[in-house]
Amino acid sequence: MSRGERQPSGTIAPVRGLSSAEAAARLDRDGPNRLPQRPPVPLWRRVAGQLRDPLIIVLLVAAALTMVTRDWTDMAVILLVIVVNTAVGVGQEVRADRAISALSRLTAPAARVVRDGSQAEVPAAEVVVGDVAVLGEGDIVPADAVMVEAAALLVDESALTGESVPVERGPGEPVSAGTVVVRGRGLAKVTAVGAASATGRIASMMGRGAGLTPLQRRLVGVGRMLAGVTVLLCVLVLTLGLVRGEPVELMVVTAISLVVAAVPESLPAVVTLSLALGARRMAERHALVRRLPAVETLGSVTVLATDKTGTLTEGSMVVRLLWTPAGQATVTGSGYSPAGEIVHGDPADSGGIAELLTAAALCNDARLVENADGRWNALGDPTEAALLAAAARHGLDRDLLHRRLPRVAERPFDSDRKRMTTVHRLPDGRARVICKGAPEALLRPSVIADDPALLARAAEQAERLARDGYRVLAVAQADADAVPDTVEERGLRLLGLTAILDPPREAAAGALAACRRAGIRPVLITGDHPGTARAVAVELGITGPGDPVVDCRAPGQAGRDAAVYARATPEQKLDLIQRLRARGEVLAMTGDGVNDGPALRRADIGVAMGRRGTEVARQAADLVLADDDLHTVVAAVEEGRRVYANIRRFLVYALSGGAAEIAVMLLGPFAGLALPLLPAQILWINLLTHGLPGVALGGEPAMPGTMDSPPRPPGQSILGAGLWQRVIRIAVVLTAVTLGVAVWGQQSGRPWQSMAFFALGAAQLGVAIGSRSRPGSLANPMLLLAVAGALALQLAGLYLPPLRELLGTEPLPPGDLLIVSALSVLGYAAVRLDRVLHRPPQPAPPSRESHGQARQSA
Repeated sequence: MSRGERQPSGTIAPVRGLSSAEAAARLDRDGPNRLPQRPPVPLWRRVAGQLRDPLIIVLLVAAALTMVTRDWTDMAVILLVIVVNTAVGVGQEVRADRAISALSRLTAPAARVVRDGSQAEVPAAEVVVGDVAVLGEGDIVPADAVMVEAAALLVDESALTGESVPVERGPGEPVSAGTVVVRGRGLAKVTAVGAASATGRIASMMGRGAGLTPLQRRLVGVGRMLAGVTVLLCVLVLTLGLVRGEPVELMVVTAISLVVAAVPESLPAVVTLSLALGARRMAERHALVRRLPAVETLGSVTVLATDKTGTLTEGSMVVRLLWTPAGQATVTGSGYSPAGEIVHGDPADSGGIAELLTAAALCNDARLVENADGRWNALGDPTEAALLAAAARHGLDRDLLHRRLPRVAERPFDSDRKRMTTVHRLPDGRARVICKGAPEALLRPSVIADDPALLARAAEQAERLARDGYRVLAVAQADADAVPDTVEERGLRLLGLTAILDPPREAAAGALAACRRAGIRPVLITGDHPGTARAVAVELGITGPGDPVVDCRAPGQAGRDAAVYARATPEQKLDLIQRLRARGEVLAMTGDGVNDGPALRRADIGVAMGRRGTEVARQAADLVLADDDLHTVVAAVEEGRRVYANIRRFLVYALSGGAAEIAVMLLGPFAGLALPLLPAQILWINLLTHGLPGVALGGEPAMPGTMDSPPRPPGQSILGAGLWQRVIRIAVVLTAVTLGVAVWGQQSGRPWQSMAFFALGAAQLGVAIGSRSRPGSLANPMLLLAVAGALALQLAGLYLPPLRELLGTEPLPPGDLLIVSALSVLGYAAVRLDRVLHRPPQPAPPSRESHGQARQSA
C-alpha cells in the first residue's frame, strides 16, 4: 500500500438498484416491511375480558339473587364493585398500550436505498425485496439482506442472537433486519421483508393466548369452593327453618341473604385495588405494567430466567484487565465514560501500561461522544471504543495523541488476517507501526520478533483470559527511521494484551442476591459464548466456578439441567421456558432482544427492557422497565407478595365473618333463638363489613421481612398454609360472642336480636383492625377511617328511626351497648392471639442441591 493510500477502508461500486415503479409494484405485492400489527382491541372486548373473571361471574350471580329478593341496596353495591373493578382493569390496559405505542414510535427507523441509480431515504416500511440498501456506521439494517459489497463492515447482532461481540460481514454474507452497523459501510440486496424476515419469523413464534395467572387459578378454586359450601349450608338453613314452621317466603329470603353475605363480593375490588396500587408504585419506579395481574404474578415467581446482554450486563464493551510482559493492571469504571482508573499490580510497570494504552488508542477508528445528559456513547466498533475509554481512564486524550502522532497509512482489519495495522509519524520525523488483533493472529514469530518464550507466555495468558469469558486483543509496535512505502506486519515488539468484556451491571449483583434471599432461583439463558456466559454468571453468583454450563449448540446438551444455558436459539429458549413451567415452576423471563420475544411471551410473566429493548420484546412483555433497572423486578416481586398477602388477609376477614353469619343462623335455633337475624340485618352487616373496610385491607403495606422468605409453593391453594384453619378459629369466636350476647339478652328480657345484630357487625370490624400488617402504626389510615365509618353506620342502624324501621332493630340502653361493645373487642383479640399461637411454618429456602434433586426427579 502506498504511503497515503487508505483505499482498503472501502470503495463501493456504483449500482442502479430498483426503479421507483418496480419498488411500488413490489410493495403492493408483498406488503409493507413491518411486523404484522395486532388489530386494536375494541372496548367491548376489553370489558368482556374483565367480566370473564371467575369472581366477577360469582358477583353477577349474587346480583341476580338480590334482584329476586328486591334488595336494591345490596344489588347496587355489588354492581358498583363490578363496574369499578372492570373500569380499573380496562383503564390500565389502555394506558399501557398507549405507552408502548409511544415507545414504538420513538424507534421507527428510516432506510437508505438505491432507487433509479441514486440514493434515497425512505421509511423502513417501504423497503422491498430486491432493493439495494446502503449501510453505514450507526444504521439499522432495514430488512434481511445479503451483502453485495462491504468495507470493514461490523454488525451488532446482539438483539437478534444475544452475542455481545459484533460480527464482521463481507460480500455474500447475510445481515438481518434490526441489527446495527457499528463500523464500516456496504451495499446489501434485500431478500426478505416484514413477516418473512428473521425478526418476523421470531415474532410469529409468540402467538399464544394469555392464560390464567397463578392468582387467577387460585381464585377460581376459591370461587368454586365457596359456591358449593355456601349453597349447601344455606339450603340447610332453609330446610331447618321450614321444619320449624317458619314462613316459606321468609326462609327463602333468609337463605338468599346468607348466600349474598357469604360471597366476599369485595374480593375483586380488593384484588384490583391492590394490583392498581402496586402498578402505581412501580410506575413511580419507571416500570410500566401492561396487565394488572402481572404485579401479583411476580410475587409467585420461583425461577427468574434472564438474558445476559443488556439485561445482566451493560450492553457495552469495557476493558477490565491489561497485561504486559512486566506485569498487569485492572481497570475500573463502567460503560464508555472516562471516569475510572488503572490499578497497577506493580507500580514499576506503569510505563508499560501507558505504552500499551497509547498504542491501542492510536490504532483505533472509534470515537467517544458525550450526550447532553452526560452519558457517553461509542461511535464505531464497541471493542475499539472500550480501548479508548481505558486510555482516557489513564489520562490519555485520543485527539491529542492523534495530533502528536498523525496517522499516515493503515491496513484495515479483515477476517483473514484478524488484525489491524496503522502507521504514525513521530515528532522527530520517524515512523511508528502499531498492530492490534486476535492473539492467535499476532503472537507469531513471523509478526513479533520477541523471544519465543515470551510469545508462549503471552499465548498462555490469552487462552486463560478467553476461558474466563474475555475478548482478548494483542497489541504490538515497532519504530522505523522513515514512513514505509508499504505497511509491513513483521519485526514488531509485543506491548501486551487487553482483556475486554461486556461487564455485569452494578445493580445486577444486588438484584440477583435479593432474589436468592427470597428463594427465587436465577437461570441465565443467552445466545452468547459459553465462556462469556460462565464469566458473567460466576461473577453474579448465578452459578459456581465448577458448575456446568450447557452449550445448546452441542449435540444432546440443550436438554440438560443447569443454571446457565449458552448459545441458545430462540426456539431453544422457548423449549427451556416450557420445560421449567411443566415442572410447576412459576417463571419470570427478562430480556431485551428480538430473540427473547417468544420466551417473554411464553413465560408466566415477561419483563422487557424499555430503554434498549427491541419493539418485539416490549410487545411480548407483561412488564416493561423504562430505566432497564433489574432492581425494579425485585421491587415488583415484593409488590406481588404484598398483593397476595392482602388478598389472604381479606379472605380471613371476609370468610370468617360469612362463616359466623351462617353458623349463627344454623345454631341459633338450638339455643332457643328462632330466627337470630332478619334478612335485612344480614345484608346490612355484609354491606358494612365487606364494603369499605374490606377494600381498605387491600392497601395494607408489606410486612417486614417479606423478601426474606421463599415463594409460596406453586401448587398451594390460596386458602393453604393454615388460612382455612384461621378462618374457622376466628369464626368460632365471632359465633360464640354473637350467640352468647343473644342468649343473655333473651333470658334477661332485653332486645336480644338487636344485640346480636350489633355484636356480630362490631366483632367483624374488630377482626379488620386486628388483621393489619403493622398494628399500632398509622400505616394505611384508610382502613382506620373505613372501620370508624362502618361502626358509625352500625350504630345508626340501632338509633336512627328510618334505619330501625328498615332493619327491624330496637335501640339499646347505654349500659347494654357498652357491654356488647366490650364483648365485641374479642373479635380483635381473636385475630391477634391467633397470629401469635398459630404461626404457619415457613418453608426453607430452596438450596442449589434441592433444586437439582427436584429437576432430576422431574
